[in-house]
Amino acid sequence: MVSSPKEASALPVKEASMWEPLQDNLVRCKVCPHRCAIKPSARGICGTRENKDGKLYTLIYGELTATAVDPIEKKPFFNFWPGSNSFSISSVGCNLDCPWCQNFHISHAEPGDVFAEQMNPEKVVELAKQYGCRSISYTYNEPIIWFEYVLDTAKLAKREGVLNCLVTNGYITLEALEELGPHIDAANVDIKGFTEEFYRNYCKAKLEPILEATTAMQKKGIHVEITTLLIPDLNDSEEEIARLSRWHKENLGPDTPLHFSRYYPQFKFTQKPPTPVQRIEKAREIALKEGLHYVYTGNVPGDPGENTYCPSCKSLLVERYGYDIVKWNITDRLECSTCGARIAIKGKYERRAPWSPVIA
Repeated sequence: MVSSPKEASALPVKEASMWEPLQDNLVRCKVCPHRCAIKPSARGICGTRENKDGKLYTLIYGELTATAVDPIEKKPFFNFWPGSNSFSISSVGCNLDCPWCQNFHISHAEPGDVFAEQMNPEKVVELAKQYGCRSISYTYNEPIIWFEYVLDTAKLAKREGVLNCLVTNGYITLEALEELGPHIDAANVDIKGFTEEFYRNYCKAKLEPILEATTAMQKKGIHVEITTLLIPDLNDSEEEIARLSRWHKENLGPDTPLHFSRYYPQFKFTQKPPTPVQRIEKAREIALKEGLHYVYTGNVPGDPGENTYCPSCKSLLVERYGYDIVKWNITDRLECSTCGARIAIKGKYERRAPWSPVIA
């Protein structure tokens, strides 16, 4: 739903964290690697953080554009509390500029451009518990730019026994991650491609800070899963997939899940056809040959790559169709029911009802 933009004076504001003053009343934001130097009355690249009289403010604290109960597999997390529900929330804005974004109506919007509901962290946690959600997912648009609200909500959720999941592009500074990381349980990092040229030309960002932040998340004990949207002839070459897979194994370990997702024309990027299913399957084959244990396919319902297989004996462990688990062959001790090998899944399997109500 779209509404008339709010007047700037009507937008809720809260002084931001992770910034420093500069000369001539400029401020530098330190939440993401853009490290925007922002002039008075101007905003950073994300469009949500504004310099007001030499202080940095967030314009989206408590501004929610969506609330929903999602299967955790939709985020996608396949090796983290499988079968559970996650309370998903979003705001507006992003610090990247991907022209194929599927959530462009909020990620490419600025505060006041779209309808948003004010909701404090206490209410978010209350709703997550009310709807029986194991976790809260900060998702749909980029949660890193929502830093202050995500941090406050995550802290409260932790105290209430609710887990916290970031669905993120990973464009966060190590300083910001140091503050947020202790309150995050899982992160699905969307690595858009595996060259600096790709990030520079299509995302208006850099790859290296994302790799550094993702590695740091893993070292902090955050459960990490990686997703890469494969776009025909842009980031789907066999060589690039092999390099991504090798980096993944060396820095995140073979047990960290990797998802290859199928591209569909969207937003400003409609000139490419949908990714051939064969290329998705080939990418999975390459990653498995490079030694990764859990490689999944996305946006290909019914593909065998949706399933989890035992790295040791190759038995089918978890059979999925879309976001639903239809067969579970893992013991309560998270071991393969065939050979007894330990399976790298965090949390217990929760059997949810075969529906997930959208709240708003």
